[in-house]
Amino acid sequence: MKITLENEQIRAVIETIGAELQELKNLANGISYLWNGDPAYWGKFSPILFPIVGTLKENTYNYKNHRYSLPRHGFARERNFECIQQTADSASFLLTDDASTKEVFPFDFQLVIRYSLLNNLLSCAYMVTNPGTEDLYFSIGAHPAFAVPVGFSQEAPHYEDYFLQFNQSSSLQRYKLDKGLIGTETADIPLENHRLPLEKSLFEEDAIVLKNLPDTSISLRSSKHSHGLDFGFQDFPFFGIWAAPGAPFVCLEPWCGIADSIKHNQQLQEKEGINQLQPGAVFERNWTVKVY
Repeated sequence: MKITLENEQIRAVIETIGAELQELKNLANGISYLWNGDPAYWGKFSPILFPIVGTLKENTYNYKNHRYSLPRHGFARERNFECIQQTADSASFLLTDDASTKEVFPFDFQLVIRYSLLNNLLSCAYMVTNPGTEDLYFSIGAHPAFAVPVGFSQEAPHYEDYFLQFNQSSSLQRYKLDKGLIGTETADIPLENHRLPLEKSLFEEDAIVLKNLPDTSISLRSSKHSHGLDFGFQDFPFFGIWAAPGAPFVCLEPWCGIADSIKHNQQLQEKEGINQLQPGAVFERNWTVKVY
């Protein structure tokens, strides 16, 4: 089921399966900023990554002497969320543990995803609650894909007409992936005037994985027109930038969690970036996107 949010400036459409944002349109200029989900490249739009981010070593982890298996990015993106609140410009979606989640993730949890609109800005908030009696170990992250060219613009029809503008970083240290896991190699990506020019060759070796960015926003802009977006985030210790091979989009992915390293011992409690939430506690993060 799809839920539509709208104000005078923008419209957002969310699918209850995965609580996934599937459309973000500026009503003033008619531009759709989100990727269209063409399965020829990648059939997702903006999946929620929970209860892990990235790939587990051998797709498994160990917890209390038991071995569990989870696919890349976990299971939330394939689950049906319940819409528990809706107004014209906001909606909240709930996922809770059940017998099937306990088979692969032995924790009690409540995950709420809340979308809200304010003028030309969309906010997406994540709230994880531990209703159980033992600590909850989890990761969570975002994976929104934005169309490039923006609105398939005739003014800037090529991928290379666009760039990412960082508000702090003057260079990036990329942690290279080895078959989906964090490898032992890093590479420096220089930025000129805090800009990363977009080229499809950037993603020939999978995602650009970053740690501890000083930035709190990254903008998608063009050198040939004034349309674009500002992507805001705080308190996400990891960040991914990705596109499928040859695809006309770029994903901006703030993460509280990261793929296993090739040297990880597969113990969940010792996983890099894992979040530990005590009984009754609530974990909150949010990201925003402003379109123009």
